[in-house]
Amino acid sequence: MRVVVTGASGNVGTALRRVLADAGDSVVGIARRIPVRSPGWVTCDVGAPAAEVVLSRAFAGADAVVHLAWAVQPTPGEPDMRRTNITGSAHVLRAAERAGVPHVVVTSSVAAYTPSAGPVDEEWPCGGVPGSAYSAQKAELERMVTGRAGVAVVRPCAIVQPDAGGEVARWVLSPVLPARVLGRRWLPVPLWRRLRAQVVHAEDVARAIRVVLAHRAGGAFNVAGDPPMGAGELASVFGGFLVPVPLPVLQAVAWPTWRLGVQPVHPGWLRLADQASLVDCSRIRALGWEPRHAPREALAEFVAAVAEGRGTWGPLAPREVGRWHRFGFGRPVHQSQGDVR
Repeated sequence: MRVVVTGASGNVGTALRRVLADAGDSVVGIARRIPVRSPGWVTCDVGAPAAEVVLSRAFAGADAVVHLAWAVQPTPGEPDMRRTNITGSAHVLRAAERAGVPHVVVTSSVAAYTPSAGPVDEEWPCGGVPGSAYSAQKAELERMVTGRAGVAVVRPCAIVQPDAGGEVARWVLSPVLPARVLGRRWLPVPLWRRLRAQVVHAEDVARAIRVVLAHRAGGAFNVAGDPPMGAGELASVFGGFLVPVPLPVLQAVAWPTWRLGVQPVHPGWLRLADQASLVDCSRIRALGWEPRHAPREALAEFVAAVAEGRGTWGPLAPREVGRWHRFGFGRPVHQSQGDVR
């Protein structure tokens, strides 16, 4: 198969390139930042006005396109989040149609689902979580692809892998908290007691996408690790012990500290973590997929990578330790994650 992957330099993209290469597929990676002098790459900002022309040329003759490009926590100096996520996705879909690509796999998220009391399957409405820009834009992406022939949607939960340690550290850690303290038994972790989360390794998401490609499957597929992890278990992986703190208190602290650039986590992420649906993965399992990484072990491996400052190149590179100027005190470090619908 000849597969073109947008967002190929990111968390899932790097894992997917490895999985596709192992399967003997030909892969073309598309990203804003590409490895220097590396074949098999095309430079393209999917949200740029000329992107559709560049993408159409790159997609010509492809058996499939996998659309992974997505701005999760862009800084103020990077392209606007909506420009990348919504305008960019529209460019990808139109270019794939223009190039006659027979199969397109789009990565959405469990964040697209309307909040639910229990695990949901792929038929649950994708109305998003109010107060989260990430969720709102994933729900909008779902509306964009509804009814399109030859399109499959993969909806993963929180995705981790050691290579993404540097990127996620920039997204969630304040310079006040050195990364090296993560995972230490003495570290208190403030979380609310009702928190539940599913975690999946990036390689398992990549393998799920490869299964969808191999079957030329359409429709939506949840991808998540089981069982879900509770607040106590999450705390034991990130540090030593849980310090129960009500969610409203954490949100009240997150808002001014985010506004002042002291830490990068917008309160919208806390709301999403609290209300994101747990999912049932029977549909992707019916195609033969099974996760190879247990959630706790995958998360522990990832936390160790963050603590050690591991990362690869481009967006996954580790942050510069001790560079406080990167945190521009007095202003937010990242674009707002509030739902502006």
